[in-house]
Amino acid sequence: MISDKITIIRDNSNSTPSLLDEIIKTAIDLQASDIHLEPREDYFRIRFRVDGLLQDGKPVHKSKQPSLISRVKVMVNLDIAESRLPQDGRTNLKLGKNTVDLRVSTLPTLHGEKVVLRLLDRKQAHLSLEELGMEKADLALYQRMISRRCGIILVTGPTGSGKTTTLYATLSKLNNKDVNITTIEDPVEYQLPGINQIQINPKAGLTFARGLRSILRQDPDIIMVGEIRDLETAKIAFQAAMTGHLVFSTLHTNDAPSAVTRLADMGIDQYLVEASVIGVVAQRLIRKKGPSGYQGRAGIYEVMQGTKPQKGMRTLAENGLLKVRQEMTTQEELARVIYLED
Repeated sequence: MISDKITIIRDNSNSTPSLLDEIIKTAIDLQASDIHLEPREDYFRIRFRVDGLLQDGKPVHKSKQPSLISRVKVMVNLDIAESRLPQDGRTNLKLGKNTVDLRVSTLPTLHGEKVVLRLLDRKQAHLSLEELGMEKADLALYQRMISRRCGIILVTGPTGSGKTTTLYATLSKLNNKDVNITTIEDPVEYQLPGINQIQINPKAGLTFARGLRSILRQDPDIIMVGEIRDLETAKIAFQAAMTGHLVFSTLHTNDAPSAVTRLADMGIDQYLVEASVIGVVAQRLIRKKGPSGYQGRAGIYEVMQGTKPQKGMRTLAENGLLKVRQEMTTQEELARVIYLED
């Protein structure tokens, strides 16, 4: 069903560039994080991800599909003749007063190429730790954790839970002229002034593990590894943490204590984990209550010092229920993003 809340595509000029501009402008007005251009058998579907959920826009006539996809590809320097393999690209786009960082991914499907455009809001890269949504006690604990000179801090949660935003806010807090901060990411989502950022390139042989080894020869103080995906990367990250570096990285786990189990499953020795892990932060994003429905999102956090839950540690569910009592969100929304026991 097409949502009647979204009015898009007034393409009076019959021009593909103006049509694409209208779609992107609509996404900006909606504060959408992603645009999905989805081929169907008899029409071209447009959807926007707003506050974590997809909404339908008005569909585009099937005849517009090839030119619209080609326009996106040209915009991000992809091969317009290649439609059988996935492609990725990115660009900066200026629309009026708005400058948007776009990351584009294409994927061949049964009825043509599906395209996702991710709109990266530069303001998110400049959030302070205080703006993330941590409760005061959790924020104070986290600030003590990141003040350490060496060790590893992990941020966990599913894709789209705001882990990168938390890490960027952390690095911005720690960034000063006395330290050398280097990141290795996939991809680099935002450019952070004064910080050395590396994007992995597996085709050229630049993996997380290889890049991390090179970073260690660059006299770093603080290192951020976008994600620990394999045992090799994990071992190098923990070696760095044990040899005088402060390391940040992410894992995909449901809560903070599960990160320790995940590391063991990957093959990291328990003594290394206990000696190196400063703490773990688990997080989710929940939609905030607005005048009509939901508007915007906030983070809920579970901050664990060390490798075991501490007395008084507030869980994700407890932090979420606190925001429900504060009337920032609803219990239904909280139940959507985390499991709530009766």
